[in-house]
Amino acid sequence: MGRVVVAGDDGSAAGRAAVAWAEREARLRGLTLSSGDLAEPHRDVELLVRPSPAADARGAVAAVSGRPVVFVPGPAARLPDRVAVGVDGRDPADGAIGFAFEAARLRGAGLRAVHAWTLPVEAAETPFAVPEEDRATWEDQEAQMLSDALRPWRALYPDVEVQQDVLSFPPPQALTHASTTAGLLVLGHRTGRTASAVLTTTRCPVAVVAG
Repeated sequence: MGRVVVAGDDGSAAGRAAVAWAEREARLRGLTLSSGDLAEPHRDVELLVRPSPAADARGAVAAVSGRPVVFVPGPAARLPDRVAVGVDGRDPADGAIGFAFEAARLRGAGLRAVHAWTLPVEAAETPFAVPEEDRATWEDQEAQMLSDALRPWRALYPDVEVQQDVLSFPPPQALTHASTTAGLLVLGHRTGRTASAVLTTTRCPVAVVAG
């Protein structure tokens, strides 16, 4: 049987919160729970849970490899079951998207897929206001990319209700905003700088998934 492993439980409030989250997740997934830091990969470990880093968030994210890692902040008010996932429509991270859909299915919860975008360089640098019709056209293109990235996953998880959200903000701001109404935020490992920034501001657990 696979395991959920809690690492870094030092008896602090953050450590206890990580253990509590891991216990619930293990029950949801039908996995056993154990504790201890992993120096080497173990095939039966499906998920690693850690307290959110108080410092060096970039280093914590950079250390993620292979198995998904969930960073749990300190104790907070009850969080919703809703799952949010950051999706780059131009280069979607299938590992993160698949993890998010499965997490939503296990919880019987909705999934919010967030795609952040910014104006094209030539538009951002112009001294004139961007015409609304141009902005609407670009936003429609971004929404279509997000829809295309999610289509195969929606077919695999027809029972998961998905909300597509296209936000014209830098990714860290868009994802931090999404996390305020989520019980779990899922990010791809390749978005290292974004994930590091989000870890320092979000109040919900953040899963960083390779692939």
